[in-house]
Amino acid sequence: MDKTYQHNNTERKILNFWLENHIYHSNVNSDKKTFSMVIPPPNVTGSLHLGHALDDTLQDIICRYKRLMGYEVLWLPGTDHAGIATQNVVEKMLQKEGITRHQLGRDKFIEKVWEWKEQYGQKIINQLKSLGASCDWDRERFTMDEVLSRAVKKAFVTLYNMGLIYKGKRIINWCPRCSTALADLEVEHEEREDKLYFVKYKFLENPDHFITIATTRPETIFADTAVAVNPKDKRYSSVIGKKVIVPMTQRTVEIISDERVETDFGTGALKITPGHDPIDFEIGKDHNLEILIAIDLDGKMTELAGELKGLDRDVARRKSIEILEESGALEKVEDLHHAVGHCYRCKTVVEPYISEQWFVKSAPLAKKAIEAVKNDTIQFFPERWEKVYFDWLENIKDWCISRQIWWGHRIPAWYCNNCNEIIVSENEPKSCPKCNSTDLKQDEDVLDTWFSSSLWPFSTMGWPEDTEELKRFFPTSVLVTGFDIIYFWVARMIMMSLALTGKEPFKNVIIHGLIRDSQGRKMSKSIGNVIDPMEIIEESGADALRFSLASLSNPSGQDIKMSKEKVKGARNFANKLWNTARFVLNYKENFVSYDITKEEITNMEPEDIWILSRSNEVKYYLCKKLDEYNFSAASTEVYNFIWDEFCDWYIELTKFRIKNHFKEELAFKILFFTFKQSLLMLHPFMPFITEDLYRRLPDNKESITFETLKEFNLPLNLEKLENMSTLIEATKSTRKLRSEYKIAPNIITEPILVMSDDIKNNFNTEIEKYCFLTRSKNPQIVNEMPTNLRGFALERGNLITVLIYLEKDELEKSREIIEKNIQKLLKELEISKQRLMDPNFLNGAPKEVIELEKEKLEIQKKSVEILERKLSFLK
Repeated sequence: MDKTYQHNNTERKILNFWLENHIYHSNVNSDKKTFSMVIPPPNVTGSLHLGHALDDTLQDIICRYKRLMGYEVLWLPGTDHAGIATQNVVEKMLQKEGITRHQLGRDKFIEKVWEWKEQYGQKIINQLKSLGASCDWDRERFTMDEVLSRAVKKAFVTLYNMGLIYKGKRIINWCPRCSTALADLEVEHEEREDKLYFVKYKFLENPDHFITIATTRPETIFADTAVAVNPKDKRYSSVIGKKVIVPMTQRTVEIISDERVETDFGTGALKITPGHDPIDFEIGKDHNLEILIAIDLDGKMTELAGELKGLDRDVARRKSIEILEESGALEKVEDLHHAVGHCYRCKTVVEPYISEQWFVKSAPLAKKAIEAVKNDTIQFFPERWEKVYFDWLENIKDWCISRQIWWGHRIPAWYCNNCNEIIVSENEPKSCPKCNSTDLKQDEDVLDTWFSSSLWPFSTMGWPEDTEELKRFFPTSVLVTGFDIIYFWVARMIMMSLALTGKEPFKNVIIHGLIRDSQGRKMSKSIGNVIDPMEIIEESGADALRFSLASLSNPSGQDIKMSKEKVKGARNFANKLWNTARFVLNYKENFVSYDITKEEITNMEPEDIWILSRSNEVKYYLCKKLDEYNFSAASTEVYNFIWDEFCDWYIELTKFRIKNHFKEELAFKILFFTFKQSLLMLHPFMPFITEDLYRRLPDNKESITFETLKEFNLPLNLEKLENMSTLIEATKSTRKLRSEYKIAPNIITEPILVMSDDIKNNFNTEIEKYCFLTRSKNPQIVNEMPTNLRGFALERGNLITVLIYLEKDELEKSREIIEKNIQKLLKELEISKQRLMDPNFLNGAPKEVIELEKEKLEIQKKSVEILERKLSFLK
């Protein structure tokens, strides 16, 4: 066994062992209890970032824990074809070769995308494996697989036949760069500074008079078909019905009244451009207004713009302002801070556009999805995220699911060129069912990526076929994800699953926060604070990264502050565990069995009973907290048990017993038993090192995965625990004194221990252990405090007071150290006092900062008092 822990070698070796032996393959015929999860499929274009690492670490912890609790676990992995994102990547690659997708043609381009996917698509999967994700990799899925593609077609046709999918002309979000429609959720609204232009529209009957409207988009004036005012706005009641001349055109439009006009925005008069604004589109429908288009699909001006035809919309804006200014139609310009919609992929400003698209009628689906959460069929953790879920579903709009790209699931709809019939079918029709014509053409569009993702929990298990996987593992048990895709994915999975299978897709939804830097800032390449998880895995190991993420996560779902420094603590823990294993395995030849007999229980030392009872308590606490999805509390408890109790106490006392040949065989049994239990409890958080060390233990199974987390279930004499408590307190107090007063390790002290007779009776049997642990000899045990304490260092505990006499040299050194510390504290105390007397600080600082300063002052005062008392004993 290597002297130091080499995480890279260990993790590489263990990962190969897991994969080669299919350790995490799920058995549909197992007689165990069932637990299942599906991984939120990362984009095939992606690389592992800290968000993925957190998400998949938490899922893996749950799966490994459930295996240890005796469940048959399926954690199904896979990737998403990521329509727009993947197409953009491949198009950029082709651009370098001087080729466009249109030059290649649809079929050849799709071939290129598949080639790219085969070459690069496994990158993020391999990274997830490096993280230790215990998925059933034999069942890996891809949203464009044949089985999933069949499910997508079945879902589309079923929903269409239910009247829940339709084709309609509506105003949609259009990305001129990606040349496709976007769903409302795919539009990111970014705050920015802009201009609000006040433009005069002259009255037709009296051109000397005008009505002023305010707009941020003067380039769309060419497509105006009305001016609207609110009927309750008395300022404009006399002009309703009158005609005005649209600036930059020779057209006239009517002033109409509509209650949707906001009276407090701009002038209270609104230009209505149904072809370029969603609200205007709705107003236009209700008033039967003509729809004109001034900007085309490429973001360029149409013939409607006259001399501005062909200009980019941004250039046209500047030109429009010049024309309005020259003609005297521009009244004034004001600054405006507002949100502008951008494409979530390429960040281009989205253009509202009238288009015929396919939509999912969402309200009927949303109703069942709301009920499923309200009646606790599905539960959110933390519960507060239910409100976010309800708010969106209760105000849901129809979902635009068609995309004008080539990579994706092509819409299973055909058009008859003879009679215009639309045929929606899972299989390509040979002829039109209406007129028998064979002149059919398939819809060119593909489905929104989120459509196939919404089927993920059941399509991955073979739906619509009634597969063994579907019968055994669906509905799934838990979904773990971030709050940012509650709308995009979580709600849609629930809607689709209830509509298509009649079942909920999962029972519990765990929502975690986002990862931020140590200062709470969002990680960004521009700031330079992005932490690459693969770098951390290389530097400190996947186990260290996983443990850090688990210990930082919180049950309230708040954002996590992350830094590389925090990973170092977990790396040190792995090193500590490795060194502990070297000590334990050094006595492998002394191993007899993990089983402890009733006779051996009666012969146990206090530390044996203590470590076994603590192991039981920690196991119970671990299970309770993981059942509550409190990963931080669970991981911290296991960490403290292994480091502070098993390593720092039981192993040290085992060394005493080995040295003195005192009940060695029993000590070895409990040493191996507790070490094995420690590995099992730590395994969900740090799977690589625990698997490696477990496989080195005697009498093991093929993998730690096949173990069951059990508790020590024989009765223990808990009365002896008092002896251990006394030993721990006496040892801690003595060690603290040795540390504080810089007593050299080679010096053996003769302490005085002050304790009551009851405690003395418990402690008498532990004196030799105490001396071993504290480098002491001949301790005096007395009932009362000595009257002359001069020259003594003193430490008061709850039950015991420890005194150590200091020699002249030690006395002088200790006095010097304490005096320096007192002077330092007095300076800090004076600074705090002055600060709390400063009116600028008291009036300007936040209340919590002032309270912290007050607390700091009180702590400093108490610290000075303690040190002065200690100094008085040393004079």
